[in-house]
Amino acid sequence: MHFLCNRYGETVEELKLEAKTTALVIIDLQNAIMARDTKPYAPLAVAANAAKLAAALRGAGGTVAYVHVLLNEVQRLPADRAVPAPAEPLPATAWAIVPEAGMQAGDLDIAKRSWSAFTGTSLDQQLRRKGIRTIVMAGVATNIGVESTARAAQELGYELVFAEDAMTSLSEAWHKFSTENIFPMMGKVRSSAEIAAAIH
Repeated sequence: MHFLCNRYGETVEELKLEAKTTALVIIDLQNAIMARDTKPYAPLAVAANAAKLAAALRGAGGTVAYVHVLLNEVQRLPADRAVPAPAEPLPATAWAIVPEAGMQAGDLDIAKRSWSAFTGTSLDQQLRRKGIRTIVMAGVATNIGVESTARAAQELGYELVFAEDAMTSLSEAWHKFSTENIFPMMGKVRSSAEIAAAIH
């Protein structure tokens, strides 16, 4: 077992990922969401890093899943800061994955109606059929769709890796709270380059 220092000066285990048992799950890189102003990484930078990861994993025989939220059908419950429903139904292009995210024929295409990609979808079933044990998380927003999906994945028994520079949020503080405080307790936080290099 080999160890190294991460950018926070912590000693962490060297990452190794077996492609055939690993899936990259990319959250909500769709037109309407990618049009937002995000921090600390711009939407297209996140899409580019996710696309590189997808290509690396796909090329080694791994699984790539793109998740999009059906914005006209999102579950909306009473909340102090509830996200308002659109005044008029949005066109289907609003939840189309942006081309920069690199989706390819054969990738899993998961539609969701809540924050988590596991709630009310076939994602868990499809991953288990493929023998997936490890999930690499990417997407928008770090502390909403990504974190909700990761929490569900952890409860389902998947090992987790977080691509820190292939996710972003609506504020740098929100992103950092998840990546520095929550995700290290759930799995391994690495850069997209480190994750790509660990795939075999």
